[in-house]
Amino acid sequence: MNKSGEKSKFNQFKTVFGFEFAGYVKNKVFIGITLFLIAAVVVLMFFPRVRDAFKGESAPETENGAGSEYVVGDADSDREGLPVMLLSKGENGELTDMIYTAFFTAFDEYDVRVYDGGTADTKRMISDGEAECAFVFDSKTEFTYYVENLSMYDMNSSVAESVLENVYKLTAMTENGISDEKAAEIMSTHVTCNTEKLGVDQMHNFIYTYVLIMVLYMAIILYGQMVSQSVASEKSSRAMELLITSADTTPMIFGKVLAACAAGFMQIALVLGGAFVSYNLNRSYWGSNELISSIFDIPAGLIGYMLVFFVLGFLVYAFLYGAVGSTASKTEDTKTTSMPITLLFVVGFMIVISSISGGVVDNTLMKVCSFIPFTSPMAMFARIAMSTVPAYEIAISVAILAASVAAIGYISSEIYRIGVLMYGKPPKLSEVLKSLKKSR
Repeated sequence: MNKSGEKSKFNQFKTVFGFEFAGYVKNKVFIGITLFLIAAVVVLMFFPRVRDAFKGESAPETENGAGSEYVVGDADSDREGLPVMLLSKGENGELTDMIYTAFFTAFDEYDVRVYDGGTADTKRMISDGEAECAFVFDSKTEFTYYVENLSMYDMNSSVAESVLENVYKLTAMTENGISDEKAAEIMSTHVTCNTEKLGVDQMHNFIYTYVLIMVLYMAIILYGQMVSQSVASEKSSRAMELLITSADTTPMIFGKVLAACAAGFMQIALVLGGAFVSYNLNRSYWGSNELISSIFDIPAGLIGYMLVFFVLGFLVYAFLYGAVGSTASKTEDTKTTSMPITLLFVVGFMIVISSISGGVVDNTLMKVCSFIPFTSPMAMFARIAMSTVPAYEIAISVAILAASVAAIGYISSEIYRIGVLMYGKPPKLSEVLKSLKKSR
């Protein structure tokens, strides 16, 4: 091909890319969704600061029932503002200073208070939001844990079991003649455990790996469908027939797909950027919240891998969505024509999510999926984030994915060219392949 032809195609690509990209960023729905998502993450990141500001201005007064009052721990300035944990005794229970001290030490993230209000008042205080949770001691070795909504990560009852068990043993030893000092020495003996991490910490990396894969999933599903509908809309209006007479199909579909990729990446960057800035402005208010901090403490190298697999994975599916969109006569048909692609992507997504949730990212299925272009953007990225992957495997996966983008892009442009002339009922895959063979 001569240089003038290459230049002409490049100019066509720039024109299509510029037009499509401008269409995305000027779209009111696109702008509205972007602003809404940015506002949502900013509000979320500022929530602890706003919450503490309201608490500082007007601390709610406790309305206790007759004879109900705090006995111990109601004036601990060091824990002011922390969630309140109540300790109370049941009808036949016992609540000693030793139990209070042990719970106060074990639950340093709570404002631990002894409450002498009865079980009914204890429940009411939790329901009204005056306390986060409560332990009611029914005997020396039995308690009931009260909480409004039990989080899947709530380990309070397990910690309380261990604490109360130690208190009981300590009390039993002192009651049987062992001195308080010797009993305390025995109970305070700790087993030392040293863990040396040679690879990665899966528990620490799980949250942001899950979040990033979800971002990729939503971007491909959303923008892939938008590419498909855009192509189908042009075809239904007969605009595509006029376009292909004045431009080559390859720069046209590459322009459309890359414009969608750029718009999607820009939207995600703005939302994540807003979240990152807002979090750093309020980092001190989040305290030691490992769930939130782990999301924003992503290693720079992993961000680089994320960009590579995000862009290449997006292009693979966007080209496929664009190709099937050209075979639909109207936008309503895109849901049917794109269903196989969506199902293929969802299956890959479920394989990856189930693997990282089970902590087995290096199983045989994940390793195979790491080299299949339809699943490698998620599978290989998950393995890199939560395991130790040899450099040559990463290089092979990226090379296969990049080559697949080029091949799928070319095939999609051919389907795009053939699909313009196909009207009526969406054609079957075999019919499309026959048309491609004839055109060659």
